[in-house]
Amino acid sequence: MTEHVSALDLFTIGIGPSSSHTVGPMRAAAQFNDELRAKGLANQPIRVTLFGSLGATGIGHGTTNAILAGLEGQQPETCDPQYVRDLTANPNVEFVFEPRTHLPRHSNAMKFESGGFEKLYYSIGGGFVETDDRQPKPTVEVPYPYQTADELLEICEREKLTIAQVGMANEQAQRPDRDVVQELKRIWHSMKTCIEAGLETEGVLPGFLKVERRAAGIHRRLETREGDQSMEALQAYAIAVNEENAAGNRVVTAPTNGAAGIIPAVAYYALKHRNISEEKLAVEYLITAATIGGLYKRNASISGAEAGCQGEVGSACSMAAAALAQVLGATPRQVENAAEIAMEHNLGLTCDPVGGFVQLPCIERNAIAAGTAVAAVRLALNGTGQHKISLDTVIETMRQTGADMSTKYKETSMGGLAVNVVEC
Repeated sequence: MTEHVSALDLFTIGIGPSSSHTVGPMRAAAQFNDELRAKGLANQPIRVTLFGSLGATGIGHGTTNAILAGLEGQQPETCDPQYVRDLTANPNVEFVFEPRTHLPRHSNAMKFESGGFEKLYYSIGGGFVETDDRQPKPTVEVPYPYQTADELLEICEREKLTIAQVGMANEQAQRPDRDVVQELKRIWHSMKTCIEAGLETEGVLPGFLKVERRAAGIHRRLETREGDQSMEALQAYAIAVNEENAAGNRVVTAPTNGAAGIIPAVAYYALKHRNISEEKLAVEYLITAATIGGLYKRNASISGAEAGCQGEVGSACSMAAAALAQVLGATPRQVENAAEIAMEHNLGLTCDPVGGFVQLPCIERNAIAAGTAVAAVRLALNGTGQHKISLDTVIETMRQTGADMSTKYKETSMGGLAVNVVEC
């Protein structure tokens, strides 16, 4: 049976700066804490070994503080971001960094040891965590199963449904005990709140790079200008989210934290500049984005440590393009075309954060990708939906490119801009 990737899993409310390096490790630590308590091993010394990408950039990504919070039972959805940022070293917890050791299953691996009990966890991107002994999820039959974009389009044409309608039917079938619409509205409210907080906050981001926040200043200057400033405003919206993320504040993983600005920014652009209602953005926009995001998670990767930034920013750009096309009235084939165009021009994008912080080039990269998403929609809406390169082909190409990409360009800060920018 085809696995359905839930919108309520792809879009989760948490904290910055990284879904795979902050949110995932906090969840893993909380799970380990629960197991220690169940085994009667609470208050024993704990040793945490961070491998690969987690070992290389864990400090800049807030991994150690996230793990300390998780070991206290904190969860990304409910924790106080300031409390997590203020945590200091715990004498009961020892951290070991092994950046050059890459475990076969995934680069983002961490081992917890305490009282003779040990467990490996893998933070596979988007805040998702797996273990070697994980049990398969119980399969839930959905009305419209598909594995590929081509199969999704066939369903839309056969059933006379939009991509959003297919996605919502599957989501509600998988989550019969939850009010999917209300939860999507809550997610959209968090996205909007994050943008507006970023547009009002000035100052310097954490870390030795001393990056100044820019979204508030850009937004303020745009309000004094005449004429169409929508594309500049779009960039400010994306920067606002990623500055909030870099500060370790409350953000929505979409589908990762490093790419968290793109989907909200394009939605806010649609709200402010295209007169799309909040109801439509919360439901139709987000469910379409998640439907396309599920294709990337199933058939390639949304993890920067596994696929480079094409897996994070590229996937988010493609999801945003599809979602915007949907709410602007595109046909399913035009929606698929918009998603394909957006990813095609993110292929090969490396993940090389300077200093291990999710700041340079990450923040601006979200602004550029938001613009790419809108440009992709414009191209797609001016066509019939027929095109030579399919979304499935681009997703498979992204997977192959990620597999071929050198490890030093995959969220390790060992190559690219991370080593060529003078740290000061």
